[in-house]
Amino acid sequence: MPAQELNTRVLVIDDEEMVRDSIKNILQPETAPESEAITAAAGLLFDEPGTEPVLTSHSTLRVFPDFTVDLAVNGKQGYEMIKAALEAGNPYAVIFLDMRMPGWDGLETAIHIRKIDQKAEIIIVTAYSDHSIEDIISKAGHNVGYHVKPYASEEILQLATKAVYEYNRIVNLESLISVIGNIQLSQKQLDRLLQNIVDQLAAYINAESVLLGKFNEEGRYIPLASVGEPGKLMNIDQIRQQLLSLKQEGSQFVQLGNLLAAHMEPYDVFAVLPNESKLRTEKLYLLQLFLNNAAQAIRNAELQEALLRKEKLTAAGNAVGMLMHDLRTPIKSIALIADMLEMQGADQETISLLREAGRQASEIFDDFLDYLRESPLEKQPVDLSLVVQQAIKLCEDRTPGHGVTIEVQAPDNLEVMGDGSKLKRSLSNLIGNSIDALNSNKVEAPLIKVHLSASAAEVQIVVADNGPGIPEEILPTLFEPFVTRNKSTGTGLGLAIVRQYIEGHRGSVAAHNEEGAVFTLQIPRR
Repeated sequence: MPAQELNTRVLVIDDEEMVRDSIKNILQPETAPESEAITAAAGLLFDEPGTEPVLTSHSTLRVFPDFTVDLAVNGKQGYEMIKAALEAGNPYAVIFLDMRMPGWDGLETAIHIRKIDQKAEIIIVTAYSDHSIEDIISKAGHNVGYHVKPYASEEILQLATKAVYEYNRIVNLESLISVIGNIQLSQKQLDRLLQNIVDQLAAYINAESVLLGKFNEEGRYIPLASVGEPGKLMNIDQIRQQLLSLKQEGSQFVQLGNLLAAHMEPYDVFAVLPNESKLRTEKLYLLQLFLNNAAQAIRNAELQEALLRKEKLTAAGNAVGMLMHDLRTPIKSIALIADMLEMQGADQETISLLREAGRQASEIFDDFLDYLRESPLEKQPVDLSLVVQQAIKLCEDRTPGHGVTIEVQAPDNLEVMGDGSKLKRSLSNLIGNSIDALNSNKVEAPLIKVHLSASAAEVQIVVADNGPGIPEEILPTLFEPFVTRNKSTGTGLGLAIVRQYIEGHRGSVAAHNEEGAVFTLQIPRR
């Protein structure tokens, strides 16, 4: 059903025919009932036989919607009708429900309904106090109304009208939120849209502040959008353990005092509510919906950004390929020219500069080609200890360490099924980056630690240095192409190549700061 069309479908579930017909006649009047029927209905509705209710037709009152009313004689039949309506895409907006019925009573029926329909407004109408309001709310949700007989026809009209507009407001918001999940946006546009949605969400649930973000692999919370001053009102670190328990239990919402925490893999929302108020069921439903679609929107934006980057890289690769034939030979010849000059007794400083310029130019070509080719891995048993030593040797040859100490801790004969060449390139990129950072920042007693460990399923390689660490602003995008900072050389593709190679091994790579930069590679043993 389109969100802009008002859903006025009503289902009346009651085992008394007179009650069902009377409510239907109030909401959907057709012809004037016989006086005997009115009198009989009055006895059931008002518990006062002989008292005639006032039935006011609303056909001339435009303030009331044009209701469509269906009837069910018991809870199970009503449940099946609701289920069929949902499957047909034509759900009920309002459900009037009697409390005392044979089989499922009103509360049991409401509980069953809530398992398949979170949005419908349920109004329990009864003259009996079989269950307390608190009991009904705790078991059937906050959007279950409770109205006690006797009542007038105007009350039924007002209840149904209010419930219809509440239901349609939820559906319209659902439709708006769902659009987010299908929008193709740039990251900047998406950030603005998410901020707007978080603002609306805060207003909708009456929250003092709302924070949307996600935990990275190191357990650090990355905010994406916020309203208010969440940093002053909540301590994310203190509630992280509760969230981890929440995920393990498969739940999606938890309220800790006045803090509402909601999880939808991989995103988490925190909201500070006033006075520890409890959210109605439909508001929790909207929060869940928001998380689902916000997560999908972010994934869509990330995919689109990746596609745009890929298109740009492909265009750059095509351009490089066209130039490669003409430029590759003279660039590769620079090293030969340096050797010839050295044999002729040329100045050693000039020769060193010439060789360094040739090396940098050659690496730029190699980086572009390696990243764009995405050549398949050639897997075979690889001794990682040997690969680490080869990577260190490669770095020392191309990037003199100037006193940088490299400590290696690795068990002997540690093997994985992998591509030795690509693993060596990945490690040399990480170690080379650390050497550059330590040298350019003139770190005293520069040190790089390479630690290898293994379990039955995977190998972990950690490369850590005692440098200044990775700038916080580039941490979230560190492994994207062309991301670099404070480096006079390099293409900005080194870490993108590392991720490409390690993910090609069905592994993962992560980075964080801990008294310097720390890179962690996880590689399956098979």
